[in-house]
Amino acid sequence: MTLQMSQILIDQMIDALVEVGYYVWPNAIDEALCIDLLKEVELYQSAQDLIQAGIGRGGEHQLNQTIRRDKIRWLDGSTPAQVLYLQQMAQLQFEINRALFMGLFEYEAHFALYDVGDFYKKHSDSFRGKANRMVTTVAYLNPDWQPEYGGELVIYNEAGNQELLSVLPEMGKLVVFMSEQTPHEVKPTLQPRVSIAGWFRLNTSGANTIDPAL
Repeated sequence: MTLQMSQILIDQMIDALVEVGYYVWPNAIDEALCIDLLKEVELYQSAQDLIQAGIGRGGEHQLNQTIRRDKIRWLDGSTPAQVLYLQQMAQLQFEINRALFMGLFEYEAHFALYDVGDFYKKHSDSFRGKANRMVTTVAYLNPDWQPEYGGELVIYNEAGNQELLSVLPEMGKLVVFMSEQTPHEVKPTLQPRVSIAGWFRLNTSGANTIDPAL
């Protein structure tokens, strides 16, 4: 099972990343895989194995529920569904590197559960010249999502002062965007909302630092 891609869709994604910095890919992830991944999140939730998400990385990490309220669990490839999803993201990484010579080195991802009323205010996943997250992916696992449920992903222009796109978190949809250039937010949701947020990263290790950091 692979991403529901053809060469035409691959080319559309690459062109969109270059021209506007983002691409929305309906039905990219097979429904059966989405359901298996969603069941995992439900099990983690019932076992209280999701943690409150924070903001910042490393020594700057902090919890701030006025900015972000989702709960997360990192993918570690420990289940067949996770293995399959990570294989598909590796396929996507290969296609981006092949076309754009970006040198993407690895992929990290976590499940994100937004309960009723949860949100994530406008932010960027990477800061220009400082971080190694280059391309962001967001895959949605929500069956029968309705517009009145809210929970949209809103993408802004690089300055962050103009809304460019609002995306409903519908099952199987994959959003891909450039991490540094794409401020975005998650609007408050009126129904539980599940996604997988992921990042393709560069290896910027040097003599005195290890990066990607653990």
